[in-house]
Amino acid sequence: MAKTTSKGGSGNTAAICYRLAQPVAEELGLCLWDVRFVKEGTDWFLRIAIDKDEGVSIDDCVAMSRRMSDLLDEVDPIPQSYCLEVMSPGIERELTRPEHFAAYEGWPVAVRLFRPLDGVREFAGLLTGYADHTITIEEEDGTVRSFDKKDVSLVHAIDEDDFLPDELEDDAEND
Repeated sequence: MAKTTSKGGSGNTAAICYRLAQPVAEELGLCLWDVRFVKEGTDWFLRIAIDKDEGVSIDDCVAMSRRMSDLLDEVDPIPQSYCLEVMSPGIERELTRPEHFAAYEGWPVAVRLFRPLDGVREFAGLLTGYADHTITIEEEDGTVRSFDKKDVSLVHAIDEDDFLPDELEDDAEND
């Protein structure tokens, strides 16, 4: 995430835009999943990820994009040119906020570390907890692992179908 100075004061551009987008998402019946302001090559992108229980439609993205475009033009918190993108966070969404971890407790996730632990950099398991900046998962073999968030580069949801233990996959195929 890039840090810039807004015209109304100093702060993180993504955080400022998150605060702007939150009430808009609520008015539209959406959950604001994440806001990122990133540079790719020479271009800047303001990416807003939205969600809702029944899934995000293209109409939801269009509605959020139009409302945010008008609001961003009015408030003008970003001094440089950028491209606004509104999207679903996707099935394998990244978990970054405490509320993300709470919503995905009991679901399969992948945890990628900055540095390997016992020669392994990525672990998968059911998310069993997130407290005091510690992520806890239970691997398929029953091993419980806890990771300090500062040691973790990425946590993302895994499609349940990709996580079924072998014996459950066999049972599912026989049904």
